[in-house]
Amino acid sequence: MALTDDFDLGALALGPGEGRRLSLDVRLAPFALGGQTYRGRDASQPVVLDVARLSGSGYSLRLRLSARMTGPCVRCLEEAAPELGVDAREVDQPGGGEELDSPYVHDDVLDLAGWTRDAVSLALPTQVVCRPECAGLCAVCGANLNQAGPEHRHERAPDRRWAKLSELRFD
Repeated sequence: MALTDDFDLGALALGPGEGRRLSLDVRLAPFALGGQTYRGRDASQPVVLDVARLSGSGYSLRLRLSARMTGPCVRCLEEAAPELGVDAREVDQPGGGEELDSPYVHDDVLDLAGWTRDAVSLALPTQVVCRPECAGLCAVCGANLNQAGPEHRHERAPDRRWAKLSELRFD
């Protein structure tokens, strides 16, 4: 199936109240989140697009997809690959006010790639982790605590408030 980054809604020639369900492939470009880059598993992402024509002019749109994104775990920096379910909706009703003006529709052309990218980024968890029980990195030496095991320890630094007592000499 050919990639569909921009979709011409007008070409569907829908009358008021009519709708259509389309299965499309869209390019999911890598994006930065929290200074880290996340990518889709494949170059193309299958999506289901529901388009309904509103009375008068305008569209009601629904985008659904399942995506596996890859990028670094925020705790240990190893590869994380969360599976995301996305169900996003947009309404574009010219003259209906700001809340009914979709930023993805311009002159009956839907920016499907932009909408998909934004919907996936909003579906990502606030902290992308490789697994829920990830132990992260050691704050002292930077070792991956998932691999270091329970025997990984560091001697505690002495309390600075008692530092002068170490200078006492009893001869």
